[in-house]
This record gives sequence, C-alpha cells and structure tokens, in this order.
Amino acid sequence: MSMRLTRPVVFTVALLAAGAAIAAVGPYARGIIGARQAVCAQSLYVRTAPNDGPWMGTLTYGQTFLVESRSGDYVYGFAYGNINRRGYVQDGWFCP
Repeated sequence: MSMRLTRPVVFTVALLAAGAAIAAVGPYARGIIGARQAVCAQSLYVRTAPNDGPWMGTLTYGQTFLVESRSGDYVYGFAYGNINRRGYVQDGWFCP
C-alpha cells in the first residue's frame, strides 16, 4: 500500500517548516548590515564562530553591535560595550 500526500497536507508541512525556520532567530528586529544597532535582549552571547560557537562574552540590553555580515541565523560584527571586539551574535535581538 502506498501513501499519497494531498495538496493540503503538503501545504501544511511547508508552512510548519517555514515557521521553524523563522523561529530560529530572535523575536526583535534583524540586523542591518552596516548599521550599529542596540541590543533589545536582556543578554546576548557573543561567540567566536556562528551556530553556537565558543562563547567570548555577553552584550546586555542597550549595548550596541555593528553588523558587518550575515551567516545563516547569526550576524558578524563589532560588539561595543564591555566586550569591544569582533564576533558573532544570534540575529533577531536588536531594537527596531
């Protein structure tokens, strides 16, 4: 017996997959390349590599990050505040 997928089932699976991809970033504004943006999260880990790479420090609410490039769900740039060095942060945690 073979299983045949109907159009509504395929559409529902596609919507669920799209929702999972959107949920991978934070709930605030995404980073804008070339812009220095304030962090809206209570704390935001700065890492040496994207995708949960080694931790190097933490930005707190109101500190800023200059977005230089994007790598999947992470952005690379300069972390101002108590870190003052380049690294990766998860995208979607900037104030609009």
